[in-house]
Amino acid sequence: MTTRELGRSGLEVSALGLGCMGMSHGLGPAADHDEMVALIRGAVEQGVTLFDTAEVYGPWVNEELVGEALEPVRDQVVIATKFGFDIAEDGTQRPGLSSRPEHIRAVADASLRRLRTDTIDLFYQHRVDPGVPIEEVAGTVKELVEAGKVRHFGLSEAGAQTIRRAHAVQPVTALQSEYSLFWREPEESVLPTLEELGIGFVTFSPLGRGFLTGAIDQDTTFASNDIRANLPRFTAEARAANQAVVDLLGGIAEAKGATRGQVALAWLLAQRPFIVPIPGTTKAHRLTENLGAVDVELTADDLREMDAAARQIQVVGERYPEAMAQMIDR
Repeated sequence: MTTRELGRSGLEVSALGLGCMGMSHGLGPAADHDEMVALIRGAVEQGVTLFDTAEVYGPWVNEELVGEALEPVRDQVVIATKFGFDIAEDGTQRPGLSSRPEHIRAVADASLRRLRTDTIDLFYQHRVDPGVPIEEVAGTVKELVEAGKVRHFGLSEAGAQTIRRAHAVQPVTALQSEYSLFWREPEESVLPTLEELGIGFVTFSPLGRGFLTGAIDQDTTFASNDIRANLPRFTAEARAANQAVVDLLGGIAEAKGATRGQVALAWLLAQRPFIVPIPGTTKAHRLTENLGAVDVELTADDLREMDAAARQIQVVGERYPEAMAQMIDR
């Protein structure tokens, strides 16, 4: 596994990380705990060093899973987690967001316990809280860095101006947002800002929540606790229209002797040297397949052809329903 530096932060991680959310939250029933421990440890054996979780995944159970799995190899890996949602003591997620300084500090301490570690390597604000100035958020994380509880500060789904304001208070090591051939909005203002400031880009849903692999079609059904069941982009009509993106990847994959998912990940890796995708999976063979993307070589001509073809395709369906879309900072 090759490595990449997240911007100019000095934080070096594997070129592909592992998103752990779907193991216990958001994509249907939780997977078997022991199998997921084995999967995470298998990822380490294959060279993965960046593991992504959050307190809200579960809540809490995903952090506990990641902490248990990585405790024996803690010195070999980078653990990223997140704060920013308002979760009651009984695990109920309250409406809205919370990035009050006292809340950030409490989440950090609780996450440290669940992750079985003394330091959170990368601590993201999960969503920008309009009720708390980003300078106050960054300043609180700066205090946690100075206290040794956090190594690096990150933002998730933040717009360019918010990134700049936060970075002026506490250097932002990485932005985490969705980016793929299925969603290219970050190219407009976010990517140039990250490049200018020397900030890494950790891309979630790099396989379009599974759609870009070709494993999902208009006849696929989702469990009631699978977030895709409520995403406009995953209605049967949208999936039928968006099959054109999958077909584009299929043509390149056939020519390269690769899978669609590998080509989708290779395309991301080719966009910038500071981009680190974090595909998630609950299957060992899919993990190995995804990691094989680092060996798929896309030439400059390949990339130009893919870009030209992709821009002719109008992706159908919004990324999130309205209530979730309102949490995205622009």
